[in-house]
Amino acid sequence: MSEPSTPIVRKRATASRKKKRNQIPFGFLVFALMIVVGILLSMRESALGMFWLFGGCFGFILQKSRFCFTASMRDPCITGSTSVTKAVLVAFALTSIGFTAIKYSAFAAGQTIPGQSYIMPISIATAVGGILFGIGMVIAGGCASGTLMRVGEGFTMQMLALLFFVIGSLWGAKDMGWWTEHFIAGAPRVFLPDVFGWLGAIVLQLLIIACLFVAADLWERKKMGTTEGE
Repeated sequence: MSEPSTPIVRKRATASRKKKRNQIPFGFLVFALMIVVGILLSMRESALGMFWLFGGCFGFILQKSRFCFTASMRDPCITGSTSVTKAVLVAFALTSIGFTAIKYSAFAAGQTIPGQSYIMPISIATAVGGILFGIGMVIAGGCASGTLMRVGEGFTMQMLALLFFVIGSLWGAKDMGWWTEHFIAGAPRVFLPDVFGWLGAIVLQLLIIACLFVAADLWERKKMGTTEGE
């Protein structure tokens, strides 16, 4: 009985497989469209063209690398893998060095330090916002960048997540005045170079990142070793 049924099963499995569409023409079409839009934006304002180019390249890198802050926090707990976690830590280290160089060069020249006005106070609002956003991005399956990337790939769930992302942002902006008045306005602002000096601040930050990297690597070896042993 099993022998006659085998060809039938194979035939059904083959018939159920859909023939994949050739995506190359669509890729060239989108690429050409991006070039046209970039040229039109550059004709209006050169900075807009640069923003468009940077956004396109950044999205391409995100999609190919599957880089996602949610995965960096979720994967160690679920699968034990910390590859994305370590990639995020390396990115933090590189950006820390780069931004420190930019800020210190402005400080040494007696200019206003870029981003100085964006140093946010440490308050309960930061903790509440971080916890809520962390819960939301795990349920949605992506952070802001990951959600935008998957919307571009056509994921319906991420489109829904993006909708509520916008709704939540508008709601947060509406209540920002209340949070500022009750929690943020009187909270302390900490700028590490003011406390440890420029060299001490960057060394301390890189040491913390290095410790987290080692901890992530040990965690993966422990979890993956346990999984393989099982």
